[in-house]
Amino acid sequence: MNRCLAVAFAFAMALPATTALAQQGDILLVDRAAASQSLDGPKRGALMNQVQAQFGEPSQKMEPRGGQQPQWPAITRWVYPNFVVYFENNHVVDVVAQKASPGEIGPKPTK
Repeated sequence: MNRCLAVAFAFAMALPATTALAQQGDILLVDRAAASQSLDGPKRGALMNQVQAQFGEPSQKMEPRGGQQPQWPAITRWVYPNFVVYFENNHVVDVVAQKASPGEIGPKPTK
């Protein structure tokens, strides 16, 4: 009986720490999403050649992913220093900030 109580107590003590980490992650994502909305980047619907003319050559152009079926259009990512642009076929569908603020500590961008 004491062993069960010890396990239950240990689990109960670990739960708040796990919840705090999840809440911290949520705040980071919310901050980054808010920063993306006020970002001075390409507008939704812009064409690839318009984005390149306005913002220059991206530091990285990712290969298209998807497109195996008509309901799964090809998605391409272009990486700029402050944001990543997502294209569906040839049109901008989203722009995401690299960081919500200069002091943000978060995961490193994927390559």
